[in-house]
Amino acid sequence: MPEGPSIVILREEAEGLVGRVIEHASGNSKAVDFAALAGQRVVALRSWGKHFLIQLEDRALRIHLMMFGSYRINQRKESAPRLSLGFTDGEELNFYACSVKQVAADLERQYDWRVDVMSDQWDPKWVLKQLRAQPDLLVCDAALDQTIFSGAGNIFKNEVLFRIRVHPLSTVGALPAAKQRALVAEMRNYAFDFLRWKKAFVLKQHWQAHTKTICPRCHIPFHKGHLGKTRRRSFFCPQCQIQYPAALKPARSDSKSRSPRTPPPS
Repeated sequence: MPEGPSIVILREEAEGLVGRVIEHASGNSKAVDFAALAGQRVVALRSWGKHFLIQLEDRALRIHLMMFGSYRINQRKESAPRLSLGFTDGEELNFYACSVKQVAADLERQYDWRVDVMSDQWDPKWVLKQLRAQPDLLVCDAALDQTIFSGAGNIFKNEVLFRIRVHPLSTVGALPAAKQRALVAEMRNYAFDFLRWKKAFVLKQHWQAHTKTICPRCHIPFHKGHLGKTRRRSFFCPQCQIQYPAALKPARSDSKSRSPRTPPPS
């Protein structure tokens, strides 16, 4: 599933379509009134988290690429597009295997840009407040919560928790205040590292934890599991990533913890 930086790249690649007029629209989406799009001018292209937003004069189109979505600018795939926009100058924008919905044109009232890890309106104090409002939430789930870190995905989760040395099964409320602040700061920092590496086609080369088998700090095997309510894959080091609060050690069985009973006197 494309994460926030990838949607920013899409937005930048399509930026030349701003101000263009839609000549025709088609596709197999059942949530779009294609006839109503003809003659509409593209007012702006925006992104919020994993949403690509095409702002028109009287409405907006929200595209979510889901797990297998893709797009083509001035090109087509053999498969049928979910949404195809053709412009008066012959250019076109095509989306495949994605979710497309019509939403109201006033995007400012629909989205909280303060929690978007890529937004100029990102507000770390507000994000920290949203994070601390859910003290029982596991950090592996908090890192994927789009109401806290819009645009972050599973790569973010694994890489950032490794950076700040926090175990994914820690709870938000048990984290020291410094670790809570570090989580917020590094989610933002990693967003722009991700963007830079993605543009240079070297993103995977910089992964330290995601899909890895050996911890580069401790040189021991990573643990892997589908953790939290999201059940997304987590890769973490059991030695340098600390769990808050500490996990309880399982009690030893009676056969190992006690000496054999003395039989009662006869």
